[in-house]
Amino acid sequence: MNNVIMEVNNLKVHFNIKSENAWPWEKGRPLKAVDGVSLKIYAGETLGVVGESGCGKSTFARALLRLLPITEGNVVWLGQDLVSLSKDQMRDKRQELQMIFQDPLASLNPRMTVGNIIAEPLRTFKPDLSDEQVKAKVRGIMDRVGLLPNVINRYPHEFSGGQCQRIGIARALILEPKLVVCDEPVSALDVSIQAQVVNLLKELQKEMGLALVFIAHDLSIVKHISDRVLVMYLGNAVELADKRSLYDSPQHPYTKALLSAVPVPDPEVERNKTIQLLAGDLPSPINPPSGCVFRTRCPHAIESCASTRPRLQTVSQTHEASCLRLGEFTD
Repeated sequence: MNNVIMEVNNLKVHFNIKSENAWPWEKGRPLKAVDGVSLKIYAGETLGVVGESGCGKSTFARALLRLLPITEGNVVWLGQDLVSLSKDQMRDKRQELQMIFQDPLASLNPRMTVGNIIAEPLRTFKPDLSDEQVKAKVRGIMDRVGLLPNVINRYPHEFSGGQCQRIGIARALILEPKLVVCDEPVSALDVSIQAQVVNLLKELQKEMGLALVFIAHDLSIVKHISDRVLVMYLGNAVELADKRSLYDSPQHPYTKALLSAVPVPDPEVERNKTIQLLAGDLPSPINPPSGCVFRTRCPHAIESCASTRPRLQTVSQTHEASCLRLGEFTD
């Protein structure tokens, strides 16, 4: 994997938050949803993004596609900085950058048929196509995602959650993009359906040469689909590694705690394993801890953690972690 298609440099997304009783001229406080994430995304790979609720995963993903305003940093797509593009220029890039949303039914227009929902991107970006050409492409992508052609005139409310997500996948892929951001695409589905959708995404990725950014809470699913994994905590990247290194030898105490909570299929191993519980709750991104943002819950925190903010350090060629005491502890 040496073909970089997207490079993210010091990405920050801050929101200005005011209290309910604030005067109009009063300044708000910055909510640091994403606070300085840098990484590269390679052609054809799947980057998994994990972390607790509120850690900035979805904000990070939407900022990659400029669906949210970026406070600082840049996102370079195939050599071009997306942050510098005008609204019209960014609109043209949407053909190459697509998104699959978390709630399959809410992401579909209830007043449009399945055929029109899937065809809408074609009619927007390729108006020169005839009606017959559009129908042929719609039927083709429906077949690839496992939708029967006789449902083309039905409406979203007539489908199950899994079928609605297949419609969303078809809509995202009909323009044959190079990168698809999947924002927790299986979290609202039953377990058996989750496996079907994840396997479908893997098959389509292989067929079409897609790069995926896959956000999820379930680390087992992330392990199954991802090539590399980014662990986020309070808007910061705390660990980034290929999945084998991350799951076999996690370096950051937060990653270790997350992985210790993943169920193991072997009952004997599950009974005897030690779950590393984190103290306290996730701090507010409006008032994050000084220095290392994880220090208030870290069992290994020392005095210098309160004054120095760690950056990602190289553990191996494919593994980085952000900790001032990296390599000092093994538990």
